[in-house]
Amino acid sequence: MIVSKPALILGIESSCDETAAAVVAGGERILASVVASQLDVHGKYGGVVPELASREHLRAIVPVVRECLATAGVGLENLAAVAATSGPGLVGSLLVGLTYAKALCFSRNLPLIAVNHIEGHIYAVLLEAKHSGISVEYPAVALVVSGGHTHLYEVSGQMQYRLLGKTRDDAAGEAFDKVAKLLGFGYPGGPVIDMLAPYGNPKNVCLPSAKLKGNPLDFSFSGLKTAVLRWAEAQNMEAEIAARKALLRSHPRPTAEQWLALTPQRTLDLLASFQNRVIEELLRRAIRTLEETGARSLILSGGVACNRGLRSAASQAQIPAPVYFPSPGLSTDNAAMIAAAGFAKWQRGEFADFSQKAEANLALA
Repeated sequence: MIVSKPALILGIESSCDETAAAVVAGGERILASVVASQLDVHGKYGGVVPELASREHLRAIVPVVRECLATAGVGLENLAAVAATSGPGLVGSLLVGLTYAKALCFSRNLPLIAVNHIEGHIYAVLLEAKHSGISVEYPAVALVVSGGHTHLYEVSGQMQYRLLGKTRDDAAGEAFDKVAKLLGFGYPGGPVIDMLAPYGNPKNVCLPSAKLKGNPLDFSFSGLKTAVLRWAEAQNMEAEIAARKALLRSHPRPTAEQWLALTPQRTLDLLASFQNRVIEELLRRAIRTLEETGARSLILSGGVACNRGLRSAASQAQIPAPVYFPSPGLSTDNAAMIAAAGFAKWQRGEFADFSQKAEANLALA
């Protein structure tokens, strides 16, 4: 009896500021996952600089893929296909990964698979669930929350999506980063706010919730960000903000203790209140969607899924369905999720040709 080996998919991710490659077997077992971060490059600018991101991807793509294949112990001849992110994202960054994937496929006569980055985040959950023997029941609701995306989908089956709501302005992760930047905590701000929020009282600063006309499942975070700015201006925080900026110049990655030494209780309360309000906005819409659709599962993924406050609130909330988070390593941008989504497309025979474009605003549904 001949037992076939699970198909190996090489995933490549370069949609923003992280160059990543991974080899995944059978859509569930990660043989290797390598991520090259550009955090030190962009941190001093307070955000991602697209041109610099593209250049860093060019420097990193070859060594990252080589390291990934070596760690997995496989060669290009062992692959069933190469999957690469084709959008959404920064078009220059996308082009680096997609073009390199095309070159590999052309040279080795391998199938090319184009993957939507948002779908990749959903498959980060499905990959780990499958590997653990857990079946995520459909229909499901997927809330993808990151620095660039805040989207709410109904997932009726594998690769079957209906967009139910999205942000009308800032993504949730973007709001975290902008609030942190204006308060002097640097970039990226989400992890810093999450680290300091437990030291504050989320009830001590009253921040507004978004009141939107039209689709009640849409999100908006720009008003919340402006409310934080106005509160900070009223508190005359210039001196403490300047002190935190000075700390960043001397210590690019301060510890919690260093931040706490320069952050008064009123500011800790502000951070706690801001994070709590964002979490409330996210979970309220997710729960409403579950109730309206009768979905059997909630998938919560994307970079903001790393947020400990969000994970804790989700575990304590009365959510009418099981909630699935990816592990922290698969919440932020990575290539294992791209390979996992690529495997599903490989099974369905959904291949791209060499005319495949990088699309900055590629929609999932």
